[in-house]
Amino acid sequence: MKKLSYFFIVLIIAFSCKEKTENIEVKKKEKETVSDTIIEKEKKAAQEGEKMDPKETEVWEPEPKVVSFNENNVPSDAIVLFDGSNLDAWVSAKDSISPAGWNVNSDKTMTVKPGTGDIQTKQSFGSVQLHIEWSAPDIVEGEGQGRGNSGVFFYRNYEVQILDSYQNRTYSNGQATSIYKQHIPLVNATKAPDQWQTYDIIFHAPEFDANGEKTKSGTFTVIHNGVVVQDHVTLLGTTRYRGHPRNIPHGKGPIKLQDHSNPVQYRNIWVREL
Repeated sequence: MKKLSYFFIVLIIAFSCKEKTENIEVKKKEKETVSDTIIEKEKKAAQEGEKMDPKETEVWEPEPKVVSFNENNVPSDAIVLFDGSNLDAWVSAKDSISPAGWNVNSDKTMTVKPGTGDIQTKQSFGSVQLHIEWSAPDIVEGEGQGRGNSGVFFYRNYEVQILDSYQNRTYSNGQATSIYKQHIPLVNATKAPDQWQTYDIIFHAPEFDANGEKTKSGTFTVIHNGVVVQDHVTLLGTTRYRGHPRNIPHGKGPIKLQDHSNPVQYRNIWVREL
């Protein structure tokens, strides 16, 4: 009886294995059939394409407008926010009226004047491409968040962190080029404190309906010193020091630079509306 039972068990296992093998073969053949069909379609499309006049796929309108560059490599369609001459494009963020209190230097840079507060643009913007250059303080002091700390804010609510992250460890979602407390940069491309840093930021603003409900999330792409460090990341909401992101409805808003009590330097700031 035992031998008979073993025989049936072996028979069942053998049948099961055979069935699995057959299923695998069927799926393999199905896959090959689909692949052959795709190849045939591609061949047919290529053959039909060869018969077409190349002009049939040419699009001439609209023609992209020409953008030229000045001696500082600023695009002709950009709005210059700071070129080293004055702070006329900026006001104090405390009341949005008073003159910006930071220092404009003889070398066409400006420096955060600790204690004077944040500054923001007089003009409001939506989705933009922003170019900004900054340098950590000449005298390296402090560590972590206390070293070369500032920030560039969109709508006063969404911060791309500015920090001397050269051989200076801090929490990863708070280092240079982080979307503060939300997105860690892909790499740390920070140069030494005696060198200038360049940020090129593409910001697509979030959208809200008439009831204040968010209909589309904002996104950030950040290029730091020529290196992509934020690749079209989704903005979760406001970038807060404490608590979780909030989604507060808004229209256009200013671009703000932060006074974090460190004398960070800035130069060559311009923006293109998207």
